[in-house]
Formats: sequence, C-alpha cells, structure tokens
Amino acid sequence: MGVNVLVKRVLEGIGISPERYNLQWASAAEAPRFVKLITEFTKKISDLGPLGHAEGIKPEELKARIDRAVELVNSQKLRMSFGTTTKALRKDKDYSDAHLAEVIDAKLGKAIAAGL
Repeated sequence: MGVNVLVKRVLEGIGISPERYNLQWASAAEAPRFVKLITEFTKKISDLGPLGHAEGIKPEELKARIDRAVELVNSQKLRMSFGTTTKALRKDKDYSDAHLAEVIDAKLGKAIAAGL
C-alpha cells in the first residue's frame, strides 16, 4: 500500500504521470476482475501515449530521469526510511489512501525531492 504512494511520488518527481503506474490485487479466482483491470489499464496507457511523449520529455532526458529514479529507490537511505515509515503505518492501522499519502509525504518527501 505504501509502495503505491512511494512509486507515484517518485514518478511525479521525475515528471512522469503517476497514472502510468497501477498496482491492484486479484486472486486466481477473480479472472473477470483481472481482465477488467488489465483492459482498463491498457486503455489508460494507450490514451496517455508513449512514455515521455505525453509528458513532453525528450528520450535522452527521460532516460536520465529514470536513471535518477532507479538510483533513488535503490538507495539504502530511502529503503531504510521507507522501512521505518511502514512500521509507523502498521502501528497507526490506518491504511486509507489519504493517510498513506500524508505519512509518506511527511517522512519521505524531502528524501525523494533531494534524490531527484
């Protein structure tokens, strides 16, 4: 759950639409739901167009931004901070999207901005 917010914040930070990321759960017994999720996401991505094009980012710049994002999410500092943040989220027992976003922004916002 917190991973969704983290990934979306990193995408926003490098100028890529966070709509390009979607993580949903579907069990093996939920084939119709799975098909619906994939169909909707495929349509959304198709509507957005090629990565970088819709965002107005040239290919060379896009690669540089993605490289910075990968470096950030692989950094020990961010990973340790995220681990600490998830412990706090479990303690709160509030997994609403608004609360997750609030906590991630408060505890990791500066680290994300500095890393990008």
